[in-house]
Amino acid sequence: MTQTFHSSAPPGRLMLSEQVYAHLRDAIMRGDYAPGAPLKPQDLAREQGVSLAVVREALVRVVGDGLADRLPNRGFAVPSFSDRRWQEIAEARRTIEPAVLRMSIERGDVEWEARVRASHHRLVRTPPFEPEKGEYYTAAWAEAHRTFHRTLLEGCGNHALLETFDRLWTASELARRWSAHRNPGRDGVQEHRALEEAALARDADTAVAVLNQHLTLTAAALTEQP
Repeated sequence: MTQTFHSSAPPGRLMLSEQVYAHLRDAIMRGDYAPGAPLKPQDLAREQGVSLAVVREALVRVVGDGLADRLPNRGFAVPSFSDRRWQEIAEARRTIEPAVLRMSIERGDVEWEARVRASHHRLVRTPPFEPEKGEYYTAAWAEAHRTFHRTLLEGCGNHALLETFDRLWTASELARRWSAHRNPGRDGVQEHRALEEAALARDADTAVAVLNQHLTLTAAALTEQP
């Protein structure tokens, strides 16, 4: 979960910390660091040409995003595949999102239908991978993916539920990328198409079943042997 960052550090150091934070966040998302890999402040400071204080500030932010762990007496590390948090987040999503989707289908108006169709079109038209930038989802596709799933739920009209979705989505982004990498043959395009079609047909039972399967497959890839 992204946290607001407050610091009394000088502006110059804050700017450097922001740069190192962005570098670390993107590198972890790209898969430059393997699951469970240590994030050594001394090495990062040397690689980025900054002080240890700057690196530690950046690492604290990455931990706040759920992209790294702070280990007692052992520094920092990328979370592991087996971390129970991923399954807990998946369980929370399977509990909450289908219920919100059902509400959205019942309450959504024609403007909601138009937004669902537009967000799905954008998702289909956005390339998920750019080989020259790594094997993980691009930022553009990840945002189109988030927008589609959120739009499906926006018809519910309940801001508290949508805020819960936002928090869970952010917390699960790294696991989602790992899952896709470990299950490259998965037909996500068809899964998203089935979600759109069921939602726009106002077939809540089918839409909920498709969403549950969609979420389950994502979590399952992190428990299977690669």
